[in-house]
Amino acid sequence: MEEGRQRMISIAGRAIGADQPPFVIAEMSGNHNGRLEQALAIVDAVADSGAHALKLQTYRPDTITVDADGPAFRLADEHELWGGERLYQLYERAHTPWEWHEPIFAKARRRGLIPFSSPFDPTAVELLESLDAPAYKIASSEIVDLPLIRLAAATGKPLILSTGMASIGEIHAAVAAARDAGCAQLAVLTCTATYPAAPTESNLRSLPLLAGLTGAVVGISDHTPGLGAALAAVALGACLIEKHVTVDRGDGGVDSAFSLEPTELAALVVESERAWQSLGSAVIGPRASESEGLRFRRSLYVVRDVRAGEPVTEQNVRSIRPAGGLPPAAAAQVMGRRFARDATVGTPLTWDLV
Repeated sequence: MEEGRQRMISIAGRAIGADQPPFVIAEMSGNHNGRLEQALAIVDAVADSGAHALKLQTYRPDTITVDADGPAFRLADEHELWGGERLYQLYERAHTPWEWHEPIFAKARRRGLIPFSSPFDPTAVELLESLDAPAYKIASSEIVDLPLIRLAAATGKPLILSTGMASIGEIHAAVAAARDAGCAQLAVLTCTATYPAAPTESNLRSLPLLAGLTGAVVGISDHTPGLGAALAAVALGACLIEKHVTVDRGDGGVDSAFSLEPTELAALVVESERAWQSLGSAVIGPRASESEGLRFRRSLYVVRDVRAGEPVTEQNVRSIRPAGGLPPAAAAQVMGRRFARDATVGTPLTWDLV
């Protein structure tokens, strides 16, 4: 895919790529706890943090599953957060009502955020198009829903694909579906689709491989605790970082256990940009900012007043700071020689002095 490789995409006028600071996406998910007031409070918290985008999930229980029971429709009892819960009940609790989308999008835009969402069926795409969503995210579980990918891609908006659980073949098929449907701006996110996810299962060294396989801008959808995985991902080429957010992890939000609180999100914004800034270039040697430090490297200096004809000894010549004299390694060559002229303490030792 070398000829199609992307170095940058743009969402709502914000450039995203290796030459830009990471694009930080705050995922609200169901952490609004069924209250619009809390959803709007999350918008304010995200805006105050300095994050760049707010993401929702657009579905109803009936657009993502059916009201049925049985082992296929229940989470495993041992699930850390939602053990034994019926899918329909979980999605009823976690979904963002469609009538909330407009006020959430409007407030996010007023606060300088880029609002967009993950659609889960064609009616969700229709709603989000009516709100002029500037991009679409395909969730990890939906990466195999190629008709949904084609529908979102056909809008002409940038598309973000999350690859949790996906094989190389499934990723290839999803990327091909998006491209064939007209997607000109694509980002692909590494993801571990467990909630919460263990850092040991992040496999972030796959990020350069993902970039090479897809030709897309890459990033991370991160469900691990804290900031470490996201910052490590930046070092490996991640240009987008998605993290779930909540006002307070203790409030019982459906995803709160693996969500960042506002102060942590603010730290992620600052530290991810610092991580990106620190990447620099693949060069070894003095930095421009080190010029003053170079003046204070050690070198050989006269450390006691001497007269012409005296021998050079360890008592009258030593390796000290600053630079300006012979390198310390020359000590073995000058010891025992005689001074060619008088010299006072603090004189750099040079070859014409011995």
